[in-house]
Amino acid sequence: MTDQFQTVGQVAEAVGVTVRTLHHYDDIGLVTPSERSFSGYRLYTRADLERLQHVVVYRRLGFGLEEIATLLDGGGEVDLLTHLRRQRETVRTKVAGLEQLVAAIDRALEAEMNGYQISKDEQREIFGNSYDSNFEDYEAEAKERWGDTDAWKESSRRTKGYTKAQWQQVKDEGDALNQRYVELMQTGVPADSIEAREVAEEARQQICRWFYDCSLQMHAGIAQMYVDDPRFRQTYEDIAPGLATYVRDAVVAHASRG
Repeated sequence: MTDQFQTVGQVAEAVGVTVRTLHHYDDIGLVTPSERSFSGYRLYTRADLERLQHVVVYRRLGFGLEEIATLLDGGGEVDLLTHLRRQRETVRTKVAGLEQLVAAIDRALEAEMNGYQISKDEQREIFGNSYDSNFEDYEAEAKERWGDTDAWKESSRRTKGYTKAQWQQVKDEGDALNQRYVELMQTGVPADSIEAREVAEEARQQICRWFYDCSLQMHAGIAQMYVDDPRFRQTYEDIAPGLATYVRDAVVAHASRG
């Protein structure tokens, strides 16, 4: 008999519920043992156990007992495979919701711990999809190279408190400066001209205003990266072919005359 049927105690231990819970399921007709021993004790068949396992899964997913009864007693034509597929889809939906909740909590924790006033999604909204593939790489690399410098510390201190509107202003100012470079370059104005050097100075002042005190020579070193680093070069080349070199030359020319 024990090879075919299981007692209430055995089922409770195997499934991870209490004997009292099993008695309650029996009383309300949710999972009723199909057999009885000679002494009148409840005995569960394999089919009973399969039904109980579905009940346990649905309960863990937050379904009420009446909902579960409806799901399990859908006309008597719902087989095990259908139940498993239904459970899988329900679990996937729950997991997707939980993942979204975890992501939201992570964003809140990140903002709270770091003091940032702008989320990663908002940064992507402002700076575009290249934020994921480029900006965070730049940030990590810059921190490794200059993390111990006063300039890096000052930039980190300032930018922590910037709002979305302030970051948008930084972006708009940068775009405007780049557009002026493009107009000068495309009209044949030399990179070492007064006009180009004036734009270079405004770009340096923007760095000083928003991030850290940037000397002429430091600015020249940054501009050299616009040419040497393929990622920076591509950013400028996407705006206009030849722009990376033009900006570098204008900044270097301005620094040499400073």
